[in-house]
Amino acid sequence: MKKVLVITYYWPPSGGAGVQRWLKFVKYLRLYEWEPVIYTPSNPEFPEADQSLLKDVPPDLTILTKPVWEPYHLYKRLTGRKKEEKIQAGFLSEKKSNPFLERISVWIRGNLFIPDARKFWIKPSVRFLTSNLKDNPVDAIISTGPPHSMHMIALGVKENLGVPWLADFRDPWTGIDFYDKLKLSRLADKKHRRLEKNVLSAADCVVTVSKNWAADLNAIFPRKIEVVTNGFDPDDFKESPSVPDEKFSITHIGSLNKDRNPLFLWTTLRDICQENKEFEEDLEIKFIGKTDIAAFEDLEQTGLMKNVTNIPYLAHHEVVIRTSASQVLLLPVNYTPNMKGIIPGKVFEYLAAKRPIICIAPEDGDSAGIIKETGAGYVIGYGNSQLLKKTLLELYGKYKTGGLTIPQGNIDKFSRKLLAGSIAGLLNNIS
Repeated sequence: MKKVLVITYYWPPSGGAGVQRWLKFVKYLRLYEWEPVIYTPSNPEFPEADQSLLKDVPPDLTILTKPVWEPYHLYKRLTGRKKEEKIQAGFLSEKKSNPFLERISVWIRGNLFIPDARKFWIKPSVRFLTSNLKDNPVDAIISTGPPHSMHMIALGVKENLGVPWLADFRDPWTGIDFYDKLKLSRLADKKHRRLEKNVLSAADCVVTVSKNWAADLNAIFPRKIEVVTNGFDPDDFKESPSVPDEKFSITHIGSLNKDRNPLFLWTTLRDICQENKEFEEDLEIKFIGKTDIAAFEDLEQTGLMKNVTNIPYLAHHEVVIRTSASQVLLLPVNYTPNMKGIIPGKVFEYLAAKRPIICIAPEDGDSAGIIKETGAGYVIGYGNSQLLKKTLLELYGKYKTGGLTIPQGNIDKFSRKLLAGSIAGLLNNIS
């Protein structure tokens, strides 16, 4: 087999969305004659631990590790957080914080730690991997970001050894939804954009997860950008239950930050509850994963907190069970400038769960396209309360008569096993 080095910050036992894409690709790459080798920190700061993901790590996989120094202990001290508290991605806040201290910490994050807080791992990793690969050569390198420091490591190794390199953008760099919140100076913004262009120009292959994001990256540096979406692992759904929740459950899986908080959904649900007491008694709003305090504040104001079930974190195999049991699955896309290209990773597991999806997103965006193509649910544009109310009542009516099902569209192309073949094909092209 050919060998490929995968440089990733997130690896089991790290939980959360960041680990899933490359854990699953690595699981299946051997089927396509590629032997993966992992390089990851030995002491990362990740949002949650999930030991259950270790079962997906291929046997006898070579995993290279090196300690990383990160300034998070300084950030926690500055913002009054406890040492053991986890840092959440995407400006998600589970509790109230001091606005002044948060502004200072955000300025430091954006202006001093470029491209991100893992910058101190770049030079030691380049030295370590350059030395290691001379004795243990590989046929290609993959870097996956964010954090985009992983791309800078791969760039350094590429410059030293000339190994073919695939750069995978799970999320954009300067186009990410919170980039404008980083309070960047002109100099810092210029440096971010210069480093981003260096990666886009030097990589032998650039991959991202949606068509709109591919177009955005091409606008930054004109070149071919490949699209390999996220997906679902068929193995995860072999034992999922077929009996749905007793309540009319509307479930959101994963992180729900402030930009994803659909206020008009909560107000629409409030209005229906006021008009229909039976609906109010049957309704359950379920959050499984990290949820921003802004959502709970809005639910409190709309009088819906009594209908809320909040489960801050579950192991992935348990999440799959809860997903498949929900009556309705909620997919709000971030209300940000790059929202057309956002395809939350959860959408593919929603498809595999075979439950109706309410997708709150631009009707011409990439997430909406998948929902429409597969016939997996309903797409509601932001602020379209009239259509949302009609859809909720239609779903509720079907729930009451036991007919809340979804026709099974063609979702096979989103299988992680098949998508790993797409990655292998791209590696074959550059190696």
